[in-house]
Amino acid sequence: MTLNRRELMFGALGAGLMTTGSARAADAWPAKPIRIVVPYPPGGSSDIIARIISVQLSEALKQSVIVENKAGANGNLGADYVAKAPADGYTVLLCDVGALAISPSVYTKLSFDPSKDLRGVTMLAYSPHLLVVHPSVQAGNLKELIALSKKSDLNFAVTATGSAPHLAGVALERASGARWQYVPYKGGVQAVQDTVAGQTQVLMNGMLATWPHVQSGKLKVLGVSKPTRMPLLGEVPTIAEQGVAGFESGTWQGVLVPRGTPEALVQRLNKELIAIIRSADVRSRLAGQGAEVVTMTPPEQDQFFEKERARWAKVVSAAQIKLD
Repeated sequence: MTLNRRELMFGALGAGLMTTGSARAADAWPAKPIRIVVPYPPGGSSDIIARIISVQLSEALKQSVIVENKAGANGNLGADYVAKAPADGYTVLLCDVGALAISPSVYTKLSFDPSKDLRGVTMLAYSPHLLVVHPSVQAGNLKELIALSKKSDLNFAVTATGSAPHLAGVALERASGARWQYVPYKGGVQAVQDTVAGQTQVLMNGMLATWPHVQSGKLKVLGVSKPTRMPLLGEVPTIAEQGVAGFESGTWQGVLVPRGTPEALVQRLNKELIAIIRSADVRSRLAGQGAEVVTMTPPEQDQFFEKERARWAKVVSAAQIKLD
């Protein structure tokens, strides 16, 4: 079908009005407080980062920024809330992007589609999972832990069924021949607390939330799920070094917004968040807790999400993990 001159003129006018409207919306934004929704309980990796950046984001935007925890269903409750929120830049999601990418493979009745209903703003930080045990566990490395798991009952604390740390534990178990019993929790904080208390013996969790307990001697670290050793843990070998070639997992914190959020607002958020997370103060604070700053453009984050989604779908399928 050929468009006539009149149709072309009105089409161009409509596009111009949409662009102008988006620009005006960006100029007026933010006119009210912004909510950073963390879909996990307080005290976890995402919550820690949200509270670190919220103060500086408030200063940069000259508007209040409120951190709101909406925990439940392995982060899906809060993610669903943001996915269905108005796409106006006032409700953003800060979460483990890797864990969010797992949900479509694990949940048979997911009430939203992360790929279609959310879009990336930027990644913020990455921290590897630490493989830790209660100090009473008679193992000083992964090999000894595997051997112990074959002759003793070891309870493996799971931050949530289908979470990234859970699947990392499953992947490690399958690759190494270890055997343990999974004990699911409703969040990383509870899983860490019970491992510290000795009610569970083994845990894999993001370094941000786990490192303080290693420093205090309440947990013993046996391996790092990163290709190379970390400066903070120079004497601790990676899991790959200990016989599980290529093993890597971790917690990727990122910011997402509802699909349809004006491009100008997404780019403004991207710019401000990158400036904050790359600042010397924030970078130093995160490095001191074992996290490294990782930033991306919105398209790069969307591509990363899909890559993680495909990667973990294979693990979920092999382990036959399905939840309603």
